[in-house]
Amino acid sequence: MALLINDECIACDACREECPNDAIEENDPIYIIDADRCTECVGDYDDPSCIAVCPVDCIVLDPNNLENIDELKFKYDQLQKEE
Repeated sequence: MALLINDECIACDACREECPNDAIEENDPIYIIDADRCTECVGDYDDPSCIAVCPVDCIVLDPNNLENIDELKFKYDQLQKEE
């Protein structure tokens, strides 16, 4: 499943720099995660890097974008083909 940034976001920019898929964008007032680009770091890291660096723990699983590990791997492979 893709991740979601909730209203506790302080727009510190730490997560955006960590995202290997450029899925995190600055928005007003909080950052947003593009569900089509978020693979929860499958293919890059063992755990989502954005969650690890978030100082306020505002990045959570998005219940509206449920995906299993195979779907996340497929999305990762498709993003790699774009490069």
